[in-house]
Amino acid sequence: MNEAAIHTILSRLLLGGSLPGGTKLGEHRLAEIFGVSRERIRKVLHRLGHERLLEIVKNRGAFTIEPDLREGRIVYEARRILESGMVAHLADHLTEAQIARLREHVDAEADALRRGDQATWQKLSAEFHFLLAEMIGNPIVQRQAHELIGRTIMLVKRYETTLGSACGCEEHRLIFKALAGRERGRAVKAMSSHLSLVETRLRPIICDDAGPSLETLLEEAITTFRSEQGPAASPRHEALAAPAPR
Repeated sequence: MNEAAIHTILSRLLLGGSLPGGTKLGEHRLAEIFGVSRERIRKVLHRLGHERLLEIVKNRGAFTIEPDLREGRIVYEARRILESGMVAHLADHLTEAQIARLREHVDAEADALRRGDQATWQKLSAEFHFLLAEMIGNPIVQRQAHELIGRTIMLVKRYETTLGSACGCEEHRLIFKALAGRERGRAVKAMSSHLSLVETRLRPIICDDAGPSLETLLEEAITTFRSEQGPAASPRHEALAAPAPR
């Protein structure tokens, strides 16, 4: 498995918010799971650290980030500034094909919510914002959006109650309607309001369940990734089944 694939799998896992903050991602164990050298794993972990998806602690290793609500306020402010500008631009430049793609996406969000599929809805909810950034066509804007959105995905996954899902879905549709109608002012207001409302719905959690192990989550992530790539090599079940070091 190459570094790009490993980066994709670990990014998805981290952005999914399934791992508790402070979980160590050991190079040796990851190298066994992915069937690559520790040097290759180290490169990927340092890249994830540079992208602020991991915390790299000197002489200790890589650890998952504990989402911080205080830092989240700063990140959401940055998102409002960036994404309000994004929708202002898109309202003037969206193609009919892009409008159709956005319509399909918000419909998929609503369908997942109706079916009670919270995991799929959360994934689609984040992808709505990634999709807007992609449609800008500017790699610098896209890179900044991905970093900021990624940092708030972990906050939402950890701190937003399920009651916020229906609100978020409707807020995305309002943004879409404004963009489809090419109403710049309305789109900016809808985006700024949406991000502010998401921020107000974040609530501290008193305690957490332990949840699945790192190995179990990685096995699921690798299986999903390989299924998307087609009938390539099968997952390394023998490595994943080995007992994890404590």
